[in-house]
Order: sequence, then structure tokens, then C-alpha cells
Amino acid sequence: MVAIDRDVSQLPAHPCIEPLAADLEDGSPWPLQDRRFAAAVVTNYLHRPLMPALIDAIEPGGVLLYQTFMKGNERFGKPSRPEFLLEDGELLELARGRFSVTAYEARLISDPMAMVQRIAARRLR
Repeated sequence: MVAIDRDVSQLPAHPCIEPLAADLEDGSPWPLQDRRFAAAVVTNYLHRPLMPALIDAIEPGGVLLYQTFMKGNERFGKPSRPEFLLEDGELLELARGRFSVTAYEARLISDPMAMVQRIAARRLR
């Protein structure tokens, strides 16, 4: 497993985790180059310029689990700027033609109060 963040210093050491300190938003090249993975898990993060590289990093038959905030969240706090909020159905559109969607929801959650989209999908071969 590869864990990517600007600061991985708080990540507990584990032989199965490869920490990778990288700023995914500073314009640097995609840090995973041509590596492929059986799964990608993204939580509470959205940087649309990375979407093509993220999709390409999932091998055929691999799984995408993605959850982040969507429009409407501005009523409950941050993030509230449009560039950090998914449009209605945006994760479904991302998956169209490339993934088989297992589960999808776009809804208000209560703990904490937020508008989120979630998708679980398998990359088509």
C-alpha cells in the first residue's frame, strides 16, 4: 500500500505501507509514474487535475473507493469553494465507460453534517 500526503510523518511505520510525501497540487509530475494498483481509496479530497492519473493508476479489475464533499456542503462549513465540491453526479460521470459501479450515493450525512458523494466501482478490463 502506498500512502500519499504532503506530511506522512505521523503515519505509523508498517512493513506493508510505503509512505510517499508529495504535494499533489503544486504542479509536480504525478509521483506514482506508471505504477498500477489493485485499488485506490480517496477520502475527503478533490483536485480535478489529478483525476486522469488516478484513473490510469487503477489496473483493470481494480477497485475505486472515493468519498468527498459535494455542492450543498457550503451550508455546513468547509470546504465551501466550488473547486473543492463535486457537482451532482460527478463521480458517476467519472466512472462512466471505465468502471462498473457497485455502489453510489450522494446525500447528507449527519456526523459531521456534510453533503457527500461516495462511489465503489471496479475498473473495466
